[in-house]
Amino acid sequence: MFKPQFQKRQVMVFHQFQRKGYSLFAALGREVVISVLSVATLSASKAASISDETFRVDSAKATAREVTLDDVCVTGSRAPLTVSQAARMVTVLSREDIAQAPVQSVNDLLKMAVGVDVRQRGPLGSQTDIGIRGGTQEQIVVLLNGINICDPQTGHNTFDLPCDLSDIIRVEVLEGPAGRVYGTSSLVGAINIVTSAHKDSGNSADISLEAGSFGYAKVGAAGSYAPGSVPLTSRLSCSYARSDGYSRSRAGRLNTDFSGAKAFYQGAYDDDRIKLSWHAGLSDKGWGSGTFYATPRWQADEQYEHTTKVHTALQGENKDGVLHFQPSVYWNHYQDRYEGYRGRPNIMKYNYNRCDVYGLKINSYFDWFCGRTALGAEIRNEDLVSGNLGEPLSRTHHISGTDRDYTLGVNRTNISAHLEHNVIFDHLTISAGFVAAKSSWSNMNMTIYPGLDVSYVMGRVKLFASYNSSLRLPSFTEMYYKLQGYAADPHLKPEEMQAVELGSQIHTPVVSAKVSAYYHHGKNMIDWIMDTTQGEQAQWQSVNHTQLNAYGLEAALQVPVKIGQFDLSYSYIYQDKANEPGIVSQYALEYLRHKLVAGLQTKEWRGFSMRLNCRWQDRVGAYTSFDGTLCDYRPYALVDARIQKQTQRYLVYVEANNLFDNRSYVDFGNVQQPGLWVVTGLKIYLHSRR
Repeated sequence: MFKPQFQKRQVMVFHQFQRKGYSLFAALGREVVISVLSVATLSASKAASISDETFRVDSAKATAREVTLDDVCVTGSRAPLTVSQAARMVTVLSREDIAQAPVQSVNDLLKMAVGVDVRQRGPLGSQTDIGIRGGTQEQIVVLLNGINICDPQTGHNTFDLPCDLSDIIRVEVLEGPAGRVYGTSSLVGAINIVTSAHKDSGNSADISLEAGSFGYAKVGAAGSYAPGSVPLTSRLSCSYARSDGYSRSRAGRLNTDFSGAKAFYQGAYDDDRIKLSWHAGLSDKGWGSGTFYATPRWQADEQYEHTTKVHTALQGENKDGVLHFQPSVYWNHYQDRYEGYRGRPNIMKYNYNRCDVYGLKINSYFDWFCGRTALGAEIRNEDLVSGNLGEPLSRTHHISGTDRDYTLGVNRTNISAHLEHNVIFDHLTISAGFVAAKSSWSNMNMTIYPGLDVSYVMGRVKLFASYNSSLRLPSFTEMYYKLQGYAADPHLKPEEMQAVELGSQIHTPVVSAKVSAYYHHGKNMIDWIMDTTQGEQAQWQSVNHTQLNAYGLEAALQVPVKIGQFDLSYSYIYQDKANEPGIVSQYALEYLRHKLVAGLQTKEWRGFSMRLNCRWQDRVGAYTSFDGTLCDYRPYALVDARIQKQTQRYLVYVEANNLFDNRSYVDFGNVQQPGLWVVTGLKIYLHSRR
């Protein structure tokens, strides 16, 4: 792991920086780290922020490395605050964490975040449900550069991201209700994926190749362009991946295979007055769903899904003036096809859905003698046409050349407004505010969800406390899905959550540690349940549970060791909503009671380094097997490893997931998991001079 070392020397001031071979930095014959220190004075309780800057110094003789300043702005509040200023704790997975982890997708990366529950149906990100602190995949909001990319139809495929891991500079995880920060859907937390077209990277390109077990192969390419004449940057990446899958159906055919392509373009214009950024991404993927959704009655093991997603956004910010505006406009497009019996529509007709989400949001903030105040609003229209979900349309939408008929649909508009105020003293930070939300779908009245975060710093120790509340609107699938074995309720109420959290953290040169305890109180919680006492008449039904109380504890420790760095974290959750006799739950009554995560990152030696990850988890809940037996989830442990060699021109690595070939673990009932999965990869860096 690369850690810059700073030593006191006489101050040298440079007025011009160049990348030429004869420049001073090249002549020094060593790496030069350029840093910016911003000092905030609070003479009038005026909040200040430190920009997230990344610097690169290149020369023909020195190895190029990227150094990201630790004190970056995170989105734990509406007003921009740095990690050190933020009253609410945000877990940040940095570019360095991403580069060293033995993972091929964001889904796999989040397995190492102790408060995150990653329930994998297929490997390498083919499909994964991700929850936070005992919640489901429907109860979190996922953002791409601060833009909500959640599909209102279903949360199962939210992580079909258009960007590769190499595009991501950090992943921010905000645990607990986040309504006043992110609006609706952030019932138990939020995950913000941040990408960037680096203004300092110049003109560069790279290509990558991967191959592995079960016929896995991937090829990708990326390039950045930054003309020196204008403050404009662009980056384009694309990739294609495929696999035969790790299992076969009873008929001997592929049923966990996948293939897909993605492309992602991002750009930015950044001068002294304004900053504009934009992105456009495409993800197109198909995968065998095996027994992902089959009920015991179906005995189906050849399901299949195909999704196409488009994400676009334009964001801006003015840098001068008293009032800072941050407007955003976005469009997200989703298409999917579900085959209950792969390639056999005569047994079960294919289910097609198309959803378009249009959004406009404005955030603003200003500083005055009482601190920093942020206010704004968002309007989001969600429009679905489907062959199975929604109300009858006035006319059928037929797609020529296909068997695709959209006969049903639903449209709703969600509006919200927020107000937040932040006061930062020498040791104390207070952040308070609320979001007011309303949806046209249920004719709900405008409802206010408040929040308050407080932190106090004593030397190297930081104490924090918070109260937050939020809501989550039901997905269109929860409201309308009515196929074999399922019966949805279109009159579901929004879920609501209130949470209290207390904790502390400490940072010293020897150890970094954090501990927190929280309480969540939820009402009208939505779940799919089955009453097995009904025998052959039993079916999955979407319902509102009246209440759900959760108590949790999280602890994390990070210490340097002789060969590198060791980290250990643990999460415990207890929910007092007991399983009712004969009731089987898909989500709300299944949660991780225990999760233990450990990792070891070795120091670099002659370009070589190694990362070991281990996690042990124990899930509460049960599932019904295909023969009708009720089975409890059993605890399991998995170990992942990565060895890599990094040079200026290339990166080569070998990764092993499930290193000890554990084949007995289950994340979802009746879904077989792969054993040992090995991937080897090569990335070649191509750099061109300006």
